[in-house]
Amino acid sequence: MRQVFEGHCQCGAVVYRVTGVAATLFACHCTECQRQSSSAFGMALWVKEPVVELASGAVKEWIRTMPSGRKMSCQFCPDCGTRLFHTTVGQTQLLSIKPGTLRDTRGLKPVGHIWVGSKQTWFDIEDGTLQYPGNPESFDDLMRAWSERP
Repeated sequence: MRQVFEGHCQCGAVVYRVTGVAATLFACHCTECQRQSSSAFGMALWVKEPVVELASGAVKEWIRTMPSGRKMSCQFCPDCGTRLFHTTVGQTQLLSIKPGTLRDTRGLKPVGHIWVGSKQTWFDIEDGTLQYPGNPESFDDLMRAWSERP
């Protein structure tokens, strides 16, 4: 079922609306996400078949190379620097929303954690939650866990 996700950057210059199908929500503990989020981990809300509308503002883009060698497009507010979206360069079927930018964040509980091999030692992951020492070979189990959550 298609859903609507609305949010904005920290300063409010970029306001967005994404329509699509939520595929999964997970936390990433890699050192790049720690650095990007200025925290212990980053989060990703994957949306299939996304349609992105900017109600105000425009985003800037920075391309980074992932450990796999693929390129990631990181889109952010040019005024305050808040990351809003990530996509793999060359694919349009999946968008990663940085979920802390959503207007409503109350239901944001990740179904899994990736790159736990570099997670902060003080952070405990709830028993029964999917965990991967690095990038999983497939994200199918994370998407299945999302679709089966209560």
